[in-house]
Amino acid sequence: MKELDHRLNAYRPDLADSALAGRVHASRFVEGQSARVTAAILDLRSRPRHDAGIETQLLFGEDVRVFDRQEGWAWVQCAHDGFVGYVAETGLADAPQAATTHIVSRPRTFLYPGPDLKLPPTRALSMASRLTIAGSATTRDTDYFLLPSGEALIAVHCDSLDAPRADDALAVAALFLETPYLWGGRSGFGIDCSGLVQMALNMTGRPAPRDSDMQSECLGQPIEPGRDGLCRGDLVFWGGHVALLEDENTILHASGGTMTVTREPLADAIERIRPLYGAPTGFRRP
Repeated sequence: MKELDHRLNAYRPDLADSALAGRVHASRFVEGQSARVTAAILDLRSRPRHDAGIETQLLFGEDVRVFDRQEGWAWVQCAHDGFVGYVAETGLADAPQAATTHIVSRPRTFLYPGPDLKLPPTRALSMASRLTIAGSATTRDTDYFLLPSGEALIAVHCDSLDAPRADDALAVAALFLETPYLWGGRSGFGIDCSGLVQMALNMTGRPAPRDSDMQSECLGQPIEPGRDGLCRGDLVFWGGHVALLEDENTILHASGGTMTVTREPLADAIERIRPLYGAPTGFRRP
């Protein structure tokens, strides 16, 4: 039997998701409890240690299932992409009754203690953070949405989850130009290559797996540049890296070369990357 991917399946020798009963060996199976992310950004790690590397990040308002809580850590699975790992328990709260209604649609925005941009912000949120809007207010001709906590944010910085989504993933990705590269990052404050692809597609209403190897296996359809041509929105993969095609000659990606989200000629990127990681391993059209 092929071993299940630990990144997407919650199982350990001592404990596993009840949905995996009969597919994995574990001493105990549990259904898990619903929780919601209350931290602005919550690092998810492969081990319950602060010196373990960041695998990905969870954002404010996202839902998870919690399978275990020990010594300040929660072992969780993210609802939106299925990623499994450990997060600081302080960044979670029991899932509230109210569903999220809106999503942050700008790379970054601020929460204020009330509907007034002159107040000192309480925290900053990333694009794709999910919100439950409890009301609205206007101060000096600026419209705000109000959260159940009483905090406020600029209304034009978020969209209703029921509203039509943007249809151009490249336009979303371009909003992140010059954002710092962060391994495991998935926010407007720091992002990696596959995080940028996932963010851009998610914000256009399309699901996408988290890591580049997953994306290279299942996102859309494989294409052959010589046969199918290349166009805006296509993806190019290297071993451990992915970029979005802005047009047939230009890529946009979170680059370890510049340590930012950057725009680069495809031919230049291929030649620059070749000595380190070889030629592109494939192209796909989401």
